[in-house]
Amino acid sequence: MAPTLAQRHLPRPARDWAEIQERMLVPLYEAVYERFEVGRHTHVLGLGCGSGLALVMAAARGATVTGADTDEARLELARQRLLPEPQWGARHWTARVLSCGPDGGPDTAALREGPPPTLVTAFDTLPDPAVLARVAEVTGRDTPVVLAGWGPVERCAAAPALRVAERLAEPRRAAGRCWRPGGRDDLEDLARRAGLRPDGSGRVACPFGYADLESAVRGLLSTGLYDAAVRATDRGQVTKELAEALRPHVRPDGTVWMQNLFRYVVAMT
Repeated sequence: MAPTLAQRHLPRPARDWAEIQERMLVPLYEAVYERFEVGRHTHVLGLGCGSGLALVMAAARGATVTGADTDEARLELARQRLLPEPQWGARHWTARVLSCGPDGGPDTAALREGPPPTLVTAFDTLPDPAVLARVAEVTGRDTPVVLAGWGPVERCAAAPALRVAERLAEPRRAAGRCWRPGGRDDLEDLARRAGLRPDGSGRVACPFGYADLESAVRGLLSTGLYDAAVRATDRGQVTKELAEALRPHVRPDGTVWMQNLFRYVVAMT
């Protein structure tokens, strides 16, 4: 019997991301994979791959997958999913998991060791333009790169809860990743700064659903978007204010449900 992710001694935020929050973006993963007919002739490179769920889904379609992330705890979970120990059974796919350097990008020398990626995705974390430009050199010309982000703020029910992070981080201007509403052309502008050519876009509904309020708080805290707010104040205050912001979305049965729209842009190398 394979071990569950919770059985490994890793930081709680990483496990909460893998067990609660990461699945909220499954509709986005599926929409992109359908659009590009991901299958056994595809090599997917996931930038900011987290704990690897999107790559597992691509591998299940027959794709070769490579994941890269700066978060070592999440990467360890990705390794557990994509590179299981022999006693848990043989793998039915080809996968690699790479650590990222200080600039947030994977080692291009390591990328060149295998077949070049035919599809690059950045579903959760948008890379620096320099990282995208360097990856584009490895993939070669006319490789699609998918950059994803939040849709219009008025179409994202989670926005008030996410603004808690923005507001609490502001007093001390705490450094770190923080939520910001997406502008209409932000993703296209990022692609152009990296030397890529925007070539289409799409919108996908990604409802956030949780078993209860505690799970919702844990899931959102695991995104890393509240880390700066915790440093500027304290975890207790962030948790309290986040829970209050989520209460309007608690249903009579105790579950929490928020409709959200995500947007993605396709850019060619």
